[in-house]
Amino acid sequence: MDYTTKSCREFVTVLASNEPAPGGGGASALVAAIGTALGNMVGSLTVGKKKYADVQDEILALKAKCDDLQKQLLDQVEADDKGFVPLAKDDPSRPAILEQATITACQVPMHIMELCCEALDCVAVFAAKGSRLAVSDAGCAAVCCKAALQAASLNVFINTKSLKNREVAEDMNRQANVMLNKYCSVADEIFNDVKAGFGQ
Repeated sequence: MDYTTKSCREFVTVLASNEPAPGGGGASALVAAIGTALGNMVGSLTVGKKKYADVQDEILALKAKCDDLQKQLLDQVEADDKGFVPLAKDDPSRPAILEQATITACQVPMHIMELCCEALDCVAVFAAKGSRLAVSDAGCAAVCCKAALQAASLNVFINTKSLKNREVAEDMNRQANVMLNKYCSVADEIFNDVKAGFGQ
């Protein structure tokens, strides 16, 4: 089921229930989409303003990229649902399909992490060059994208832990940790710069 077509209240209700999905992966994708949209809003408030005419083309290009990132992230809510459900079923052939299903369950949150990193690259520019009237929203965007990045990583790690193919597992762990190490710092820098701009 595509939970992104439901109301926020419906999504949260299902999230709080004993349904196997949506879970942490779907929630992280939604949070990342919200963070990306917040950054995009800063861009929207920048475009058309004389004060920012010299960066308008760059901002417009970033807005187009964020439009696509938002769509991809929302698509991952359903993709995570489909990836997780096979692991939750009591199926006689479960041992035979478990390894591939676990790899698939890793791939969706890995992709969410990648999209979070792309979003943070955009948010960094919105924070630095976008409308000063909306710079707090760029800081909020960074916080949301960092939270989503970290949340998605835990959905990678819980699945790689149970993989029998340790080479595949360690490669996924390495990729996830590289993204965490780089982009948590990027998000923190954006947040701290925005906060410092308010004298805090």
